[in-house]
Amino acid sequence: MTSLTFNAASHDDTRRLGMLLGEHLSVGANIGLIGTLGAGKTHLLKAVATACGVPADEVVSPTFVLCREYHGNRDLFHIDAYRIADDDEFLQLGPEEWFDADALTFVEWSDRVAACMPPDRLDIRITVRDGDARTFELLPLGQDCEAAVAVIAQKMR
Repeated sequence: MTSLTFNAASHDDTRRLGMLLGEHLSVGANIGLIGTLGAGKTHLLKAVATACGVPADEVVSPTFVLCREYHGNRDLFHIDAYRIADDDEFLQLGPEEWFDADALTFVEWSDRVAACMPPDRLDIRITVRDGDARTFELLPLGQDCEAAVAVIAQKMR
């Protein structure tokens, strides 16, 4: 498995990673975002959205609506599982519709609904460091995401 650890020193580094994700993830990819409050999950998604033709200022956290859809040259679903009580509640939302769509599907707080996530996905763990610095661990589960991470790793050099 090709994983990638990227140390972002600034918001610009985070944007660079997000742009590469938006450019190289296959349509239909499912991505779990894992990190504390304020880790930068939505900030990363703003850069992905920009790469997909969606203005970054349209991207906001879906905490209170659970899912936001964005349409550009590639569609995005942005789901927030923070307020989900358990797996049953998440499954009642019908996530298979998002997971099977011709879109990039991002689930913030995916660790809260890990049993419901598709087995073929990319998990991104975000660790806050000093100031705007973050460590991003990209953990691909499945061939499509593994290929994308390998390309991103090459481009990050």
